[in-house]
Amino acid sequence: MSEYIEHDKNGLSVGVVEKKTFHFAEPPGEMRLESGASLGPVTIAYETYGTLDPDRNNAVLVLHALTGDSHAAGYYSEEDPKPGWWDIMVGPEKGVDTNKYFVICSNILGGCMGSTGPSSINPKTGRPYGLDFPLVTMGDMVNAQKALIDHLGIKRLLCVTGGSIGGMQVLEWCLRFPEMVISAVPLASTMRHSALAIAFNEVARQAIMADPNWNNGDYYSGLKPDMGLAVARMIGHITYLSDESMRHKFGRHLQGKKEFSFNFDADFQVESYLRYQGTKFVERFDANSFLYITKASDYYDLAIQHDSGSAVKALSTAQARFLVASFTSDWLYPTYQSKAMVQAMKKNGLDVSFCEIEAEWGHDAFLLPNDRLNGLVKGFLQRMYREIRKKGDVS
Repeated sequence: MSEYIEHDKNGLSVGVVEKKTFHFAEPPGEMRLESGASLGPVTIAYETYGTLDPDRNNAVLVLHALTGDSHAAGYYSEEDPKPGWWDIMVGPEKGVDTNKYFVICSNILGGCMGSTGPSSINPKTGRPYGLDFPLVTMGDMVNAQKALIDHLGIKRLLCVTGGSIGGMQVLEWCLRFPEMVISAVPLASTMRHSALAIAFNEVARQAIMADPNWNNGDYYSGLKPDMGLAVARMIGHITYLSDESMRHKFGRHLQGKKEFSFNFDADFQVESYLRYQGTKFVERFDANSFLYITKASDYYDLAIQHDSGSAVKALSTAQARFLVASFTSDWLYPTYQSKAMVQAMKKNGLDVSFCEIEAEWGHDAFLLPNDRLNGLVKGFLQRMYREIRKKGDVS
């Protein structure tokens, strides 16, 4: 997703936050993965905001997208220039109101922001896993999150929410642990990747693997595949935007010049912008994690994942109440995919609200300020919270 957006620290914020870690699956009790492989020990990095009610009925789990992490809101220090990736939504009086809810966000299994992934040390060799790290699935990521939630002593989640591949994990939570999820908010998401989405991911992966520094994934002691990862980021970033947003932001404007250079410098603003995004990305992300996470998202298919043959049958076990939102300019996960999700839910008699939000910024719209989205999420959560408190529905 896009780089984090800067916000006014004097505004409503959770303030200074701390990254925490949870360790589990110590041998011989390794975590069993869907591929058949075992993994352990496992570390999950996470952050929490707000206060857990005495009856533990106000927990909201936030799930991040491809290049996100556990840092969803707040700042790591008073001098930190950037807030968490969803600071626009998570905080006091915001859509996910930390005055009311206890919010948890963890870095996914396979990531590189504190959770166990290919850049982590393999205890068997004392060196980074690299390609010895087993392939993981969305289901594996959710199972690791479940271990964290159990560790926190939470029996039921008021809501599970996330955008993009975070939305895939939302769906998995509802099917794997239906009794634990009271409500769910998948945003700009899908039940399976289209051929187009898989194609873009494959081109990005090939860009990394074609970099001579990739060295079959064993690059941690030397030069890293920075050029390949930067190109992969540039490819992905294009899919997160829209024709309208790029026309609005860049048009065909030149970058710091009045004439073409007649060489292969970045003449256009959009070229300069993409190069900048690629360069910044390699400073914070691991190339192998990019390979593993994109592969996991391509593998995901809600119906196949649950051996059901159809999305309708797969969703028959869900118990949550849903709010599904898509964005008009999202061509990576277009609205028809959210509508298919909603239709399958309704065929199971589930309580579903759906909204297609007018937004010109493409797939990244769920990460950007949007009064409509903020109001929808805030109202939905308030209604869920009032109802469970009225019923005395506590964990």
